[in-house]
Amino acid sequence: MLTIVTGGSASGKSEFAESLVTAGENKNRIYIATMQVYDAEGEKRVARHRAMRAEKGFDTVECPSGLAGADIPEGCTALLECMSNLCANECFDVGFEGAAERIMSGVERLCRRAKDVVIVTNEVFGDGVDYPELTEKYLAVLAEMNRRIAARADRVYEVVCGIPIEWKGGSK
Repeated sequence: MLTIVTGGSASGKSEFAESLVTAGENKNRIYIATMQVYDAEGEKRVARHRAMRAEKGFDTVECPSGLAGADIPEGCTALLECMSNLCANECFDVGFEGAAERIMSGVERLCRRAKDVVIVTNEVFGDGVDYPELTEKYLAVLAEMNRRIAARADRVYEVVCGIPIEWKGGSK
């Protein structure tokens, strides 16, 4: 089963996504961390988040790019946090050319290996700001990923002010 969870900054989407995974019976929980670490502060943040996730039974796989090659155990429940970071890393570090296909290839492989997949992504499209051309290019790739993954997903949730709204699947 594929679930996508979206929402704005500090909306509660990550906490909700983790609750979906920890509510399940599968104890083989993998957290796919996509943050690119650039400095000591980032390393501290990663260490703190790893410790918090370990208490919830997650093993962490660091994957800032190249999701298709990530070492994901067969039959696990995987939480990818987050598509926005993965997309940025693929676009800016690897290259815009082919980024969408590389990412979707990784999502498809992840869905074949894992029993359940939860993907967190950001809602960054409603602010009405005109961004520089390169940022707009990134946002277009992220929007494409969000649409493609949502179309493939069994469940789609948006978290607003800590309240999950179900748009697809589940009890609707």
